[in-house]
Amino acid sequence: MPTHVRTPDDVHDVVIDTRPLRTILLERALRPAVLLLTAGLFWFVATRPLPNGLPPEGLASLAVFVACILLWTTGALPLVVTSLLVFVMLPVAGVLPAGKAYPLFGSEALFFILGVFILAACVMKSRLSTRIALLMLRRFGHTPRSLLATVFLLNATMSFFMSEHAVAAMNFPIVLEIVRVLRLRPRESTYARALLLAMAWGTTLGGVATLLGGARAPLALGIVAEATGRTFTFTEWAVANLPIVAVLLALGWLVITWFFPIDVRSIRAADDLIAERTLALGRMSLREKGVAAVMGVTLVAWIAGGEQFGLATVALAAVGVVFTFGLVRWQDVEPHISWGVLLMYGGAIALGTAMNGSGAARWLSQHTVSAWAQSGPAAVAIISALSIGLTEAMSNSAVVAMLMPMTLGVAEDLAMDPRVMALVVAVPAGLSFMLPIGTPANAIAYSSGYLTMRDMLLPGFILNVSSWVVFNLGARWYWPLLGIGLGPDS
Repeated sequence: MPTHVRTPDDVHDVVIDTRPLRTILLERALRPAVLLLTAGLFWFVATRPLPNGLPPEGLASLAVFVACILLWTTGALPLVVTSLLVFVMLPVAGVLPAGKAYPLFGSEALFFILGVFILAACVMKSRLSTRIALLMLRRFGHTPRSLLATVFLLNATMSFFMSEHAVAAMNFPIVLEIVRVLRLRPRESTYARALLLAMAWGTTLGGVATLLGGARAPLALGIVAEATGRTFTFTEWAVANLPIVAVLLALGWLVITWFFPIDVRSIRAADDLIAERTLALGRMSLREKGVAAVMGVTLVAWIAGGEQFGLATVALAAVGVVFTFGLVRWQDVEPHISWGVLLMYGGAIALGTAMNGSGAARWLSQHTVSAWAQSGPAAVAIISALSIGLTEAMSNSAVVAMLMPMTLGVAEDLAMDPRVMALVVAVPAGLSFMLPIGTPANAIAYSSGYLTMRDMLLPGFILNVSSWVVFNLGARWYWPLLGIGLGPDS
């Protein structure tokens, strides 16, 4: 990966690419070829004779969809650039006029994601999140086994309320410092590998439980809401997923402890380190208390008033309170906001809306998933397997953007509640355990130097398969108890 070096005057960034020369040359040679192939595919699809049941604007939106899939999966262009090009291609291809395409960027889902990003940055900048992590580790992590369990459950629980990426980035230095203080040898100590995987997998599992753990869920719900006007409340989403996550946490714990048995007897040095770090934080500041109060009230408001006022409205109101009382400064928060993610999601929502409105989504579903599956549970099994498989090799945001338009057509074909497709795509898209590329949490853990690919592949594969089985069992037998059916007969 390229190495970033900051010059002494902190003005200019020098980027040094340390990859082998052949890798750099191959990438530069392939990129123009992929872009040419994308243009060729777009032209090929757009100029085909109209299939039965597909209007001209449906064929045009299908051409845009195929081009975006190729760019998203190959990474020939940054995800955000591809998504911005959606707003160019839709009017040019005749799918939507510009006056209807650009307003789709104002989706409530995008402003909810923006509010969550800002609130998470406030929690981090106030050091409230670090204090909570250290207090939990100090309270429960006194033996090797209890420390491992605390790291695992702490990361999962924090990902219920914060972006899983932020949780992994914040807790990784703490876990790595514990590993080093215990003098565990890289790629030899099974306890070191267990701690790092507990950090990564706990973060990943917790991130799918609520709408706050990642932007996948708001993106999927945004596409459904723009296309059908229907969505889930904050509480409905959490209630549908928390029992599934609880079972997966138990399975994840079994996989970690089976493959990586504890090989240390004492963690006294880690106890001392955690106590030292906790003392260094001092007493809880007024700013921390203020941020904690705002977050608590916001969570209650999402549960009690999210449906009435809108999740985005509650999130942005909380942001207004935080800045009104001077709990954080904008310049401290701005670097932690993923503006690129917001732009990327705007394009994805616009594409999903165009696919559904033009009839392309239903036509595509009739020739893929709907042709393979004759019932709701079968469709859920196929789509969730696709989502889990794809997210190991590409951005989970791209997986959601790619699958959601098609699954809306599947829901229409099988007379399913379209909201179900947001769950069926977004939750499995967050369940990546095998490869560093799957999620930032995996990549961060792998970057420590204590893990090998072999450490992640087989345990991760077992947890992937287990996740797919548990998810489908939950969808088939638990969701109907909540009134979330998988079809007219469920």
